[in-house]
Amino acid sequence: MTDEPTNARKSFGDIAPKLAEITDKVLFGDVWADPSLSPRDRSLVTITNLVALYRHNELGFHLKRGIENGLTKNEIIAAITHTAFYAGWPAAMTAVQTVRGALKDVS
Repeated sequence: MTDEPTNARKSFGDIAPKLAEITDKVLFGDVWADPSLSPRDRSLVTITNLVALYRHNELGFHLKRGIENGLTKNEIIAAITHTAFYAGWPAAMTAVQTVRGALKDVS
């Protein structure tokens, strides 16, 4: 691992250093680096899973990452709308509010 503090180490490395380490090495170092899916597609899959599972604490981070990986705000909203029919209206409605806050400066 690099000596530079990662987001994981900054967020929770002080209390859960092993979790931060495997987040860096496995999740972002291995899973996210797998070339089988593009970063854009991986972001879309992640966002829809977070919406479906009501994981709104993590959603804001991944919405911004999705934009960085090439998703548009309209694509994200379309994915959430689509997900509403499979994961439920409350999950989608809560996600829309998260999008409103997290992506307020994105057109």
